[in-house]
Amino acid sequence: MSDPMTPSQKAWIDGANYYDMLRLWRFAPAGDPMFSGETGKYYTEIMAKRRTALGPEVHTAASKSLGWEPSP
Repeated sequence: MSDPMTPSQKAWIDGANYYDMLRLWRFAPAGDPMFSGETGKYYTEIMAKRRTALGPEVHTAASKSLGWEPSP
């Protein structure tokens, strides 16, 4: 059985901008519940739609801005 998505998880995903979604994607600890079950599928779907809508230049700028080390 898949983990159900909570209303607060859905609200966060629906309200987050691409940069915030990418930051969580990149820096969340392994096993973060945002990336498992129903929530993970929805997160992945929405993030992909936003990335496509923004285009590669915006994605690259967001990625470079985030870097690879979590900020303190």
